[in-house]
Amino acid sequence: MAAKKGQEILVVASKVREYIKSKGCLTSGELVPALSSKLRCCVDGAIARAKANSRKTVSAKDV
Repeated sequence: MAAKKGQEILVVASKVREYIKSKGCLTSGELVPALSSKLRCCVDGAIARAKANSRKTVSAKDV
């Protein structure tokens, strides 16, 4: 599930790579856009939940 062309990356790539490296692994060039796409889906779901509960504030409980 790669990020669509033109979509902004939502994660800090250097921090993701640093974390993965600290665990003794390497990072594929495709990982960051795919991770960003997953995060976008998660956040969209949280937004939908907040709206369904008549709120404009997205909270941790919505995730």
